[in-house]
Amino acid sequence: MTDDLVGRALAGEQLAVARLISMVENAGPRLREISAALTPHTGRAHVVGLTGAPGVGKSTSTSALVGELRARGRRVGVLAVDPSSPFSGGALLGDRVRMGDHASDDGVFIRSMATRGHLGGLSWATPQALRVLDAAGCDVILVETVGVGQSEVEIVGLADTTVVLLAPGMGDGVQAAKAGILEIGDVFVVNKADRDGARRTVRELRNMLALRDAGPGAWEPPVLSTVAARAEGIDALADALDEHRVSATASGEWERRRRERVRREIEAIGMEQVRARMEQVRGGDALDELTGRVLAGELDPWAAADELLDRTV
Repeated sequence: MTDDLVGRALAGEQLAVARLISMVENAGPRLREISAALTPHTGRAHVVGLTGAPGVGKSTSTSALVGELRARGRRVGVLAVDPSSPFSGGALLGDRVRMGDHASDDGVFIRSMATRGHLGGLSWATPQALRVLDAAGCDVILVETVGVGQSEVEIVGLADTTVVLLAPGMGDGVQAAKAGILEIGDVFVVNKADRDGARRTVRELRNMLALRDAGPGAWEPPVLSTVAARAEGIDALADALDEHRVSATASGEWERRRRERVRREIEAIGMEQVRARMEQVRGGDALDELTGRVLAGELDPWAAADELLDRTV
């Protein structure tokens, strides 16, 4: 069954892609088998992260960018990571509804994913879902995060290119500096540029970016203006993504980021396996035994923890 499903996904069949993403999102029993089958077919897609505070127009910008990329002949995948419903655990905002213009396009795959309590603005299953879309032949994968804040800059560890969206009149310049996203952005976009204060926001961002000590020959993030609702400036955004890919490839940054992304994924999987084994131990007598020995003064908590880890290996 898995081989057939993977084969259909590699051929670009949307239903098979959707089923595989559901399987990896639910951490099903075939997750390891799916990953092994897909990995040899990955590594070609350009992963673009889009982040920004609520209200800056992330979904509208993503939809407009999909249209521009499709006009350039690219196959596009979209992972819109939404807050979780407190009742069902599913995606709450439903970006697929907002991107309905592309629903009938076979060259576009759009999927909303719930964070399910995972901090950092991304879903735990996002890297596995990226692997599915990459193997299915997507040239560009857009990852739209929940939002941005002090702890929500995780997208930089997942994307080849990170786009930070801001809007005039929202205090975004200060928020950008506070959240540290000046360091993570490869391209900055001031959306809703037809509003008052847009030019000032662009100017402030450029002034703040000029203070960064990026080093000689480093990529200088552009600050672009767009009106995503009318697709204005989206062509320049698509150009900037291509330019960043060329620059990062030439400098070695592209390879460094991809290597770091895989390192993080391996570490996350390893930690998840340790947690699962710890839960098994908690369900047995080992933890109770060690707790009793600590209370009796026979072991200190550190030594008990070491022994507990030894039993999980």
